[in-house]
Amino acid sequence: MSEPTPVVRLANAHKSFGDNEVLKGVSVEVDRGEVVAIIGPSGGGKSTLLRCATLLETLDDGELSFGDLAVTRSEGGRAVYAGKDVLLQAKNRFGLVFQNYNLFPHWTVLRNVCDAPVTVQKRDREQVEQEGRELLAKMGLTGHEDKVPCELSGGQQQRVSIARALCCNPDVLFFDEPTSALDPELTREVLRVIRGLAEEHMTMVIVTHEMQFARNVADRVVFLDGGRVVEEGPAEEVIGNPREERTRAFVAHLND
Repeated sequence: MSEPTPVVRLANAHKSFGDNEVLKGVSVEVDRGEVVAIIGPSGGGKSTLLRCATLLETLDDGELSFGDLAVTRSEGGRAVYAGKDVLLQAKNRFGLVFQNYNLFPHWTVLRNVCDAPVTVQKRDREQVEQEGRELLAKMGLTGHEDKVPCELSGGQQQRVSIARALCCNPDVLFFDEPTSALDPELTREVLRVIRGLAEEHMTMVIVTHEMQFARNVADRVVFLDGGRVVEEGPAEEVIGNPREERTRAFVAHLND
C-alpha cells in the first residue's frame, strides 16, 4: 500500500527578513488526525513557520502542500507559488487561531463565526448559521450568539475564534500560542476545548509554550531553535526524555 498523503507538508523551508535568516531549511509533515506541537525559545522561528504555512508570509525557498494540493515548488533556490485559484483552495483547507483572537469587534459572535463560510465559501447561510450555533454550543457559548466580542472574556473570545476556524470545515487547524494572552483560569478553558478536539482526531498544529499540555495532548513534538528542527518525536520522549542537549536545556529552563 502507498503511504497516505500528509495533510500538511513543508519541506526545506527558508525565510529571511533582511539579513536575518529565520527559517533555515525546516521540514515538517502532519498526518490526518495527528496533533503536532511546535515548541522552542522566542525567536526560534515558530511563529514564522506558522505564518508561512498559513500563507501570511511567503517562503523564500521550499515546498508547501496541503494534501494533493501543491502551493509552492522549489525552483532555482527559490519558492515558486501556484496561481490564485490554487491559493484560494489551499486557504479553504486550513483554519488559523491567533493568540489575540482577531475577531471583528462590531460584529456579533454568530456573524464572526459564520461570515467566511457564507461570503468566501459561498455556502447556504441558513445551514452555516445552524452549524455556527452548534459549534458555539460545543464551545460552551450558548446564549452569547448576539453579543459582540468586547462583552466576552478573553477565554470566551478565543473559543469564538476556534468555532470560527472550525466552521470553515478545514482539514487542519493551526494555533499560534492560543493561550499566551490569557490568565491561568482562562487558559484552562481554552486548553480543555483543544483537548476535546484532539480526542475527536482533529488534525492540529499548535505553537505553544504550555509544556504539560503539549506532553498530554500532542502525538508529536517538534523542537525548533535557531531556525532549525533540533529534535522531533513522540511528545513524551521529546519533553520527558530529550536526546539533544539544546532540547534538554530548554525543557529544564521551563521547569525551573
